[in-house]
Formats: sequence, C-alpha cells, structure tokens
Amino acid sequence: MYAIGFPGYNQPMDISHILDPLNKAQRAAVAAPSGPSLVLAGAGSGKTRVLTHRIAYLVRGHGISPHMILGTTFTNKAAREMHGRIETLLQAPFHGMWLGTFHGLCHRILRLHPEAAGLPENFEIVDSDDQLRLIRRVLKNLDLDEKDWPPRQMQWMINQHKDASRRSARLPSGHGGIWEKMLHRVYADYEEVCQKSGLVDFAEILLRTLELFQNNQAIRETYQQRFQHILVDEFQDTNTVQYQWLQVLSARHRNLFVVGDDDQSIYGWRGAKVENILSFEKDFPGANVLRLEQNYRSTGTILTAANAVIAHNSGRLGKNLWTKGSEGSPIRLYDAHTEDDEARFVVEQLRSWIRQGHRRDEAAVLYRSNAQSRVFEQELVRQDIPYRVYGGLRFYERAEIKNALAYLRLLSNRDSNHSFERVVNLPARGIGDKTMGIILEHARLKQVSMWQAGAELIAERGISPRALAALSGFQNLIMQMAEDTAGLGLGELTGHVLKQSGLFAHHKNERGELARGRVENLQELVSAAENFVREENETQDDLSAFLDSAALQAGEGQSEEWEDCVQLMSLHSAKGLEFPLVFICGMEEGRFPNQKSLEEGSLEEERRLCYVGMTRAMQQLVMSRARRRWQYGQSHVNPASRFLAEIPGEYVERIRSPGWDGAESGEVLFRGGTPPQTAGFDGIRLGHQVRHRKFGAGTVVGMEGQGIHARVQVHFADAGMKWLICSYANLEPI
Repeated sequence: MYAIGFPGYNQPMDISHILDPLNKAQRAAVAAPSGPSLVLAGAGSGKTRVLTHRIAYLVRGHGISPHMILGTTFTNKAAREMHGRIETLLQAPFHGMWLGTFHGLCHRILRLHPEAAGLPENFEIVDSDDQLRLIRRVLKNLDLDEKDWPPRQMQWMINQHKDASRRSARLPSGHGGIWEKMLHRVYADYEEVCQKSGLVDFAEILLRTLELFQNNQAIRETYQQRFQHILVDEFQDTNTVQYQWLQVLSARHRNLFVVGDDDQSIYGWRGAKVENILSFEKDFPGANVLRLEQNYRSTGTILTAANAVIAHNSGRLGKNLWTKGSEGSPIRLYDAHTEDDEARFVVEQLRSWIRQGHRRDEAAVLYRSNAQSRVFEQELVRQDIPYRVYGGLRFYERAEIKNALAYLRLLSNRDSNHSFERVVNLPARGIGDKTMGIILEHARLKQVSMWQAGAELIAERGISPRALAALSGFQNLIMQMAEDTAGLGLGELTGHVLKQSGLFAHHKNERGELARGRVENLQELVSAAENFVREENETQDDLSAFLDSAALQAGEGQSEEWEDCVQLMSLHSAKGLEFPLVFICGMEEGRFPNQKSLEEGSLEEERRLCYVGMTRAMQQLVMSRARRRWQYGQSHVNPASRFLAEIPGEYVERIRSPGWDGAESGEVLFRGGTPPQTAGFDGIRLGHQVRHRKFGAGTVVGMEGQGIHARVQVHFADAGMKWLICSYANLEPI
C-alpha cells in the first residue's frame, strides 16, 4: 500500500503494525469508512489507542497528508502524548497536523486572521483572575455594590452565555426581573471594555472563532477545504460553541470522527452538553456508530457493579463493559457510625494495603465534595501516612478556610496583622489599597499593630469619611462578634462568626460548582470546630488551641508529586486516572447524590459520576458511608445513597461498624432485601412514592428518628425538599 502526495510518506508501507494490536471493535473503529463516525468508548476500553491508530491509518493507509488532519483534545498533555504515540506508529517524525486543545486551535486561527475576527493584531488573552478584575471595574463604573452584584457570579453567568453561543445583544430583553436586566447591562459593558482594549477571555476565544467562520465565507471555506479529516477526543465534554464549531468545520467533507462516552459526561456544571453526543446521529445522518466495550482496567465484579448502576440512567445510548480478566474480589461496603469512624476504617485499610507490600500511590480516596478531605487528612497525619490532595489544596490551605480562620483569630488576638490585612476588606466593604497604605504607614511609624493603627486613625479622623465609616464598621463588627460569642461552644462560635462576618453569604451569592464547594468547606470548618478536642495539658482556651491546631496541620506540608503517597481527590478530578485500590467515601443521600441534584431532580449526571468513580478501580473497590455526620454544627442521620441500592447484593461484601444494626434510619441497602419494620414510619421506606395533602406527590429520600419523633425527608416535584414529622404528615403511599 502506498501513501502519496507529500514527502516522507511516499514509499510502500506495511500497516499491519497499526491494525494487528487492536481487538475486533477497535480495529473496526480505526478502519471505519469515510463519513461521520461516533465511537462510544467505555471506561478503560482504549479510546486514545483508537484515536492515534486512526490517524496513523489515515496517513499510512490512505495517503492523507498530516496537513489535512485536525485533532482536538481537552488538555495540552493529552495532545503531546497523542503526538508521541503517532510518531511511534508512523516510525517517522510527524509534522503538519493541527493537534491541540479547542482553545489552542482557535487561538491559532485568531492569530492568523485578527482583522477579519474584529481584533487588533496584538490582542491579549486574559485569564480568569484578570477577567474578574475587569468585571469588577464594570460594576464600579455602573456604581453597583459588589455585595448585591457578586463579581464571581457575574463572571460565571457571562461565561455560561458565551459557552452557549449567546452575545449580550442576543439575551432575552424585556423579560425577567432586575437581576436579568442588570446582567444584560454588565455583559454588554464588559464586551465593550474588552473590545476597546483588545482583550480576549478564554470563552471569547471559542466564540470569536465560531463567529469568524459563520460571518466570513472565504475563511470558512479555506479551513473546510483544508481539514479533510477531523478527530475529537472526549466528545462528551464539548459545549455548545465547540460543537457548533465542529459542525461548521466538517460541513464540506463530513469526515468527523468523534470518540467519547455519554456515561462519563460529568461536567455539565461547566458547560459540557451530553446532548451533543446523544444527538450526533440526528445531526449527522448516516453516521457510523461503534462501541468499545472490552475493558482492560477493572475486574469483572467492578464492571458488573458499574454497569448495574449506570443502567438506571434513561438518557444514554447504551453499552455494557466486559473483561477477559478475572472476576476479582467483591466490592466492600463499610457502614460507619460517623465520619471519623469512616476515616479510621479507610486509613486502617490503607495501612493493611501498605503492609502487604503495595505502594501508597496505588491507592486513591475519592469523595464528592472537597470538604470531605478534612477528616481523611487528619487521620492520615495522625497515623503518619504521606498523602497528596490531587488537583487541589489541603483543607486548611484553602483560601476560604484561611479567611474564616483569620476572622476567628481576630476574636482571639486583635493584634494579628496578617489576619487583619487578610479580611479587613473581605467581603468588600470599601477599604481599598489607598486606605490600607495609610494604615500600614501609621502602624510602622507608631510601632503599633494594624488594629491599633486603625483605631487611632478613626479617633484622629486621619482617613476619608467613607474609609473611616468602613474601617469603623469592621472593627465594631469584630468587637460585637467577640461579645456575642462569649461563652459559646467552639462549633457554635465558629458558625456565628462565619454568618455575621458575611463569609457564608459572600460565597452563597456566587454561582457554580466552585462556589458551592467553598460553602461546603466553610460548613465543614464548623464541624471541625464542633468535634475539636484540645489536649488535657494545654493551657490555652478552646479557640486558641483550635487555631494553633489548624495552623500546624496546614504547615505539615503534603508530599511532593513524585513521592510515594496516598492520593486524595474529588470524583471529578479522578476522571482519566486509574488505581489498583479505590475508596469512594460519603455514599449518603444528600452527599452523593448531592443535595442540589436531589432538589432539582437532576440525578443522571450524579449517577454518571458514580460510574466514573467505580471504574477508576482496577483490583479492589471499597465504598463507605457514615450513618451520622456532623453538618452545620449538628449531627444528622444519613440514609444510604441510592446508588448503593443499585448494586446487585451478590457482588458486595458488607462490613459494619461494631454495634451497627441499621435500624435507626429504617433503610435497606440492596435489591431483594427486606427493610426492617421501624416504629413511626408506617411502612414507608426509602425510595417510596408518597402523597401529601398540601405538597402533592414526592419521593422519600431520607428517614431518621424513632416513634413519635420519626421524620422523613421527601423531595416533592413542585415544593422541593421537605422534612416532615410522620405522626403529623399523614403521608399516603402511592
């Protein structure tokens, strides 16, 4: 077979080394005929191998010039790895192909055609922090208070609209309240500032390139003619703009080869549209649809369990993972009394794993919320096991936690300059850099703390009236909180400070997954304070001892990336990774699936996230849940996650904490089981459909208590989530 048309590839080539290493399904995908192709690649089924072999097959088998091929990935690291694999397959240097991230490829196009795209030749890219500063400037110019119009929320909404291919001029007008109208104004002014300054944010790179293709026929046709084959990795993670860009670019030749897994679409919160993969056959009639279902990662037991869970999703194209490997050991489920009990069990299992001669970095602890890492970090430090928080900061290193601790330290010590400087204008209260400069200079000249310097400047009226009012308000706030919390327990004190300081409201007003994570971290800090026990020989008060303990834990320092250490990470961060031993913790209703998905009835992405977590495990999967967990300074009884009930019981080895009988929550974990009859629930069980005379139909998602105090948590279609006392609610089973 000959490859023709460009230097270096015009000699007879044997392509057996490209096709022979592949299994039957992979080979069918790599050698698929021309036209649109959708490859549904299950977890661990070799999707990257298919992509790289497909490119090598096009070049060696069909004489396609690399110059005519475009490949998109979601990370530069993945692009580099793919390029290296292609060179190995071709057994020659590989040049000319455009291979990179969506942002990288679109940026390249904009640099080649800035004038046509309506940009100056030397346009600048702004990162997320710079974008936030620009939005703050717009809010200031509009005389909008950041407390009422949070900049991060505005940033999130602007980017959401850009990802959905909506300019400010295309937003609905004349509808909605003051919030929607003001967002329209802020978005429009932000666009104007960026245009005048020649600035382009990350979302703009994609949208501007799409608009260039849509509005300029000559440029559009140039790229449509050039790129005769387009290949896409992780197609399930594309957003609206990316998909429209691919549709425009592939319109001439229709050789669009996309690889993805609808069951692993877990980034809806940042704009990814699983609908793109679900509607591919409709958008590209006659498309080849191929499935990669043979898994090379996990045991048969793990795959059977993961298949059973994801089968409960209705919005999927369908596939069934299988392996030629061993069935492996059962999935282990630990029913813990509390989150501390759960952490102790997990760390003891890690100790046993290490004693058996395994490496620490072969084990990963996964959780739905980053706030859950605290108890595991604490136990790992206590037992002197090195660990790393993958893709994130340790609990006490997170900015929102440092801010909260700074407020607490000011209650304990007004002269803490670091704490004063950190939160004097957080949330924003009008104390800017100029005022801070005056305070710092006064403190230096008088050799006093910043707190004392501020008090003296207030007394002397040494700053502007506006700054004086703001600084006075801050110091009065600290003193009032100290007075209000005198005599309170540490947990109650912490909760009060987080609320009165405005930190809770500050992050609750933000939008997006990151903002929710910050709120959860603050709530976890309250739990940490509630459960803190100082050493008997300490002479400090509880607050001072807690602050010192937090500082010491932050100063422990996590292991370096190259060291052999246990991996802690969120389930989202785990995508694309694999480990011989995996723990999935916090398997409770309201935690995983999380409360927001329960309230909104959007469980399918949560279930896909569970599927992703389960398929990270290669040899052993351990899942755990805590019957009681401290949340918001109170102990809550947590029903088991519905995802546990979706795993066939014969594949699970259940391990209970000593003394656990399961009766308190009146639950059943596995299909085919019989729930215990618990007084006060009148035959109602988790998952039952019930009707309330006022709220209508709903689903039971939580149960706690006994006798006349028994109550159920019900998600109603119209009224949302409600806790109801059984003896008064008169719920009727449907």
